Amino acid sequence: MSKHKGSVGQRIKRIAIRLILAWLGIWLAGILLFSFLPVPFSAVMVERQLGAWLRGDFSYVAHSDWVGHDDISPWMGLAVIASEDQKFPTHWGFDVAAIESVLDNSDSRMRGASTLSQQTAKNLFLWDGRSWIRKGLEAGLTVGIETVWTKRRILTVYLNIAEFGPGVFGVEAASQRYFHKPASRLTAAEAALLAAVLPNPIRFHAAAPSGYVRQRQQWILRQMRQLGGEGFLQRNRLN
Repeated sequence: MSKHKGSVGQRIKRIAIRLILAWLGIWLAGILLFSFLPVPFSAVMVERQLGAWLRGDFSYVAHSDWVGHDDISPWMGLAVIASEDQKFPTHWGFDVAAIESVLDNSDSRMRGASTLSQQTAKNLFLWDGRSWIRKGLEAGLTVGIETVWTKRRILTVYLNIAEFGPGVFGVEAASQRYFHKPASRLTAAEAALLAAVLPNPIRFHAAAPSGYVRQRQQWILRQMRQLGGEGFLQRNRLN
């Protein structure tokens, strides 16, 4: 009996190891392929779609239209950097000072400190929510994309898979939905408005922005000017 239990345990262990290696292989392949191929969908998109179906909401459609970097207004890249991660051009995927600030926080909640690189890794490969397991996987994937991808590529993928509203993923879909024009024609104010909803695109709405969202939009515009406008992207080879 003990030998039988031992063999069963060993088989389960082997299966678990193979599954882990398979997932690692899928993630590695994704990092390599998406360094130059368009991203058809993200893990968060799949999670949102499956969640809607499980709730019986068959009208929900997670929609995204991939566009290349040159087809995105430079104001949009600047807006998300100004609002989400001003150290993006210089860090290696992690804002150490922000992480230390969160760890020193007395409530120890895992909020803030996520760079654009980390958000890209999470949105593309992982599930939504907060847990130390997910954060650990996110850290490993962040190292991977920072090693293989350029900063320009990370920014392009981020803008194409970011969630801007219910079912609205990517800057092209958002621009068409809220401003009825392609992402290449977004103005600074429109880009700042889209960036203003990113912290919580389910609660905040670009179509009917609250007073808070408008205030955040104005703050982002000020940050964009302080960074140097489009010249910031050119200096950091992100344009």
